[in-house]
Amino acid sequence: MHNRKNLLFCLMTAFIMILCGCGTEKSAQSFFAMNTYMTFTVYGSDSEEIIHEAQNKVYDLEKLWSVTDTESDIYNINNSAGEAVTVNEKTTRLIEFALKMSEKTDGKLDPTLYPVVSAWGFTTGENRIPSKDEISEMLSRTGCENIHISGNAITAENGAMLDMGAVAKGYTGDEISEYLIERGVKSALLDIGGNIQAIGLKPDGTQWQIGLRNPFSDDILGVLEISDSVVVTSGNYERFFTGDDGRKYGHIIDSETGYPVENGLASVTIIGKEGKVCDALSTALFAMGLDGAVGFYRQNGGFDMIIITEDSKIYVTPDVKFTLYEHYGEMEVFKIE
Repeated sequence: MHNRKNLLFCLMTAFIMILCGCGTEKSAQSFFAMNTYMTFTVYGSDSEEIIHEAQNKVYDLEKLWSVTDTESDIYNINNSAGEAVTVNEKTTRLIEFALKMSEKTDGKLDPTLYPVVSAWGFTTGENRIPSKDEISEMLSRTGCENIHISGNAITAENGAMLDMGAVAKGYTGDEISEYLIERGVKSALLDIGGNIQAIGLKPDGTQWQIGLRNPFSDDILGVLEISDSVVVTSGNYERFFTGDDGRKYGHIIDSETGYPVENGLASVTIIGKEGKVCDALSTALFAMGLDGAVGFYRQNGGFDMIIITEDSKIYVTPDVKFTLYEHYGEMEVFKIE
């Protein structure tokens, strides 16, 4: 499965780079960090030096937020036995943001689900179906009310454990984009494990064209046009396993039941200006289901989205510039008003 995903990553990256290619001087670097592959493409005369520094900044953030690195802030919080842990200011801001988004989404984004996710084996790679009693016990240790912040001191009570996986890549994209802009970069494309973050327009003044993955195959469904925007997609088709019962179980967990989400959605793509917000909402709105996601959009706004259901219907907000490839013409497209 990992080899298949690596091949898909290379194909997707190649597709994006073909669409974005032009003659302006550029540097591109692919590397592995935060348990995923990333590719940074930066245009400009100093792009090679800048892209190397950006890569190192990603490694620095990974050291802070990894759940497995015994020196990381998150690992130390999770293994503190309820004692306060002083962390880096960036970690504090990340946790504060995750807690805020959890409240905003009525707990559909829950950064304390790590014990449940681990029980299903999505953090270890040894997938299994936990018993109802085990899930119940793990759920008793979750809940953002167990996380307390005082300055840069973080306390996790009641056996609560944090996992920043639903927001860390988006937050990283924002940090790297801010750094690149400070260095004078006016055109760049960041592929952060499938999170696409675009700075400015392409060097030729046209919009970036981003291929949208078909959740039912390895094909490209269509093309999004963006500038100065972030595109993040969530779906249980990316990480799943087939249990002994023959059913597929995806990695996005329902915070109420402790079981993988099953609500008729195949994928949710969020388009917005902040990576961390798009990252958080892609997971939370996927967990909400179609009606919940549309209702959240209508009530809050501030972003665009594309929802694909398991029965191959596509729901698109009005301002999305998305072109569906002709050979997918049988798929119905609905506007979300």
